[in-house]
Amino acid sequence: MSGYLASLWASLLTTIDDVLPIIGILVGFQVLVLRRPIPNLRRVLLGFLLVLLGLACFLEGLERALFPLGRLMAEQLTAPDFLGTAAGGTNGVEHWGTYAWVYLFAFALGFSTAIAEPSLIAVAIKAHQVSAGTIHPWGLRITVAIGVAVGITLGTHRIVTGTPLHYYIITAYAVVLVQTWFAPRTIIALAYDSGGVATSTVTVPLVAALGLGLSSNIPGRNPLLDGFGLIAFACLFPIMTVLAYAQLSGLVTRCKSGMHPHR
Repeated sequence: MSGYLASLWASLLTTIDDVLPIIGILVGFQVLVLRRPIPNLRRVLLGFLLVLLGLACFLEGLERALFPLGRLMAEQLTAPDFLGTAAGGTNGVEHWGTYAWVYLFAFALGFSTAIAEPSLIAVAIKAHQVSAGTIHPWGLRITVAIGVAVGITLGTHRIVTGTPLHYYIITAYAVVLVQTWFAPRTIIALAYDSGGVATSTVTVPLVAALGLGLSSNIPGRNPLLDGFGLIAFACLFPIMTVLAYAQLSGLVTRCKSGMHPHR
């Protein structure tokens, strides 16, 4: 028990060192530049205290639960005995199709973590408010989650096959540029933001652990060269799915208008 408390205390001290510059900037601008007192000082101080405690507990949870869990799942899904059984008793695990369970797990992990991402929930609620209800929060969250799931699945395929990362990223950005040209202007900024908010406190630790675990257990892969990059997929593909959703919605609306012309 003392070891856990000591580790938590160390995480709290690290968090204080990281957050103090932010507090200094906010307080400095409020007092020295704006020359106004801090409103609701007690509530602000309580909020900062809760932030420090929450971040410390979160970092400790990452180290003790999420990172080990991600590595453990990667190890189990890439174990030769499991791959041989999943492939129907075949011991040749070099073929990329042998890792079907890895892809299924990556898709499910990407979708579920994106749905639970607090920053995505906040953006979806704000988008619903400023769009006067035309953007449904659940619709945006599911669309982004599908993009994250597809991106992480494709990223795990890249790790399995060992193909260069830039092939995927350059091609995907080319698709995004074409989509941006034809997409409605009202959705472009939200689509680009959706890629960033989809990779935050919940998604990043598990996805990073999965990538490092896969690259450490698949023969011929280097954790430094192949273990990173999944987060880039998780950031990029939600942009594509949100833009595609907006384009499809516009197409359906135009088709309905053509079928039922105004008289």
